[in-house]
Amino acid sequence: MKSAIIEGRLADIDGVRPGQVRIEAGIITAVGRDLGKPDYVFNDDCLIFAGMGDVHIHAREDVTGRDNYKETFATASAAALHGGVIHVADMPNNPVAPVDDATYAAKEALVAAGKLPVTFTLYAGIGPGTRPLTRTVPYKAYMGPSVGDLFFRSLEELDETLAAYRGQAVSFHCEDPVLLDKYKSASSHEERRPPECELSATRFALAMIEKYGLSGKLCHYSVGEGLPLIRAARARGLPVTAEVTPHHVFFDTDMITERNYTVMQMNPPLRAPADRAAMLEALRDGTADYLATDHAPHTVTEKEKGISGQPHLDTYGPFVTELLVGQSFTPERIAAICSANPGAFVNAFRKEKFGRLLPGYVGSLTVLNLKMPTTIRREDLRTRCAWSPFEGFTFPGSVEAVFVFGENC
Repeated sequence: MKSAIIEGRLADIDGVRPGQVRIEAGIITAVGRDLGKPDYVFNDDCLIFAGMGDVHIHAREDVTGRDNYKETFATASAAALHGGVIHVADMPNNPVAPVDDATYAAKEALVAAGKLPVTFTLYAGIGPGTRPLTRTVPYKAYMGPSVGDLFFRSLEELDETLAAYRGQAVSFHCEDPVLLDKYKSASSHEERRPPECELSATRFALAMIEKYGLSGKLCHYSVGEGLPLIRAARARGLPVTAEVTPHHVFFDTDMITERNYTVMQMNPPLRAPADRAAMLEALRDGTADYLATDHAPHTVTEKEKGISGQPHLDTYGPFVTELLVGQSFTPERIAAICSANPGAFVNAFRKEKFGRLLPGYVGSLTVLNLKMPTTIRREDLRTRCAWSPFEGFTFPGSVEAVFVFGENC
């Protein structure tokens, strides 16, 4: 952990202002003007945010070593830093899922052994018949089949299991397993997982949040018709938040071709152009709380065989510049969905405080240059799976610098 003074345009949820951030022993100690001679100065092309966080990734490293060929915690960390991300939350659908104290501790030990610059928060899995851990952690419930074996085959089974998790923080993959089975013989991946599956599961997840007093999060939301359900739940006081991914904001079903359909496969699948537009507005208007990648580092060979998911950690920061420049998002809104809200989510489970440019928070920063375009090239990627759906695309800006606990990485 290092000490430094960083100067430039500071962007937080309460506005953009010129100033300095002083970091001592890795923690922000002051934010303001004339704090001292700066060690780093960024010009007006740049915005300095509290270190950005991704609350939904799949690093894939596992205690068995089975999945480690496509991503390790070290390579996920490298990809995250490359994309301007300084903390991540990793999902539990591993071959040995972290569903109890022992399996969770084993996965924690894997992360700790790497002594990585990026901070990992780990989800514990909820599966049929599981019970809560003896400490406070975030949980993930797969309502229906996805990648891996940690899922439920009926909503009634999920209801019975969630009774033990009263008051916990639970994130839901919203796809109704009964409806998935109903549509399993449809001709395309998108038709096998239609909007109806997500809408039904959304209603059920909201009912479970209310029934068991959960702090709920809806993962990788994709259906515009479901957004009023989220708004209505909040209006009656339910503590529910929602993620939206880069791919559900950038791509839609009109962009799927015979040539790219395996690359464009994910769960939930791409939706209609109107849904894509609705997700963009959800991020803009506050219905969605997080830009979360669902980073899935499956190899090119696996994608050709029909595995769902896309890698997005390397391209997080450049994609954010597309929202800022191409979609006219305010810096304040970006600070919310990329820094403050992800920080608030993980802070509930950690000793450190992420996500704000305030004294007492970690001295980790993401600096974006809005005037330096980035063209995504395969040879520049740090993820071990070594591909991106954005290859060849030029984003309007780039990651200028990343500071982790005061150290320029």
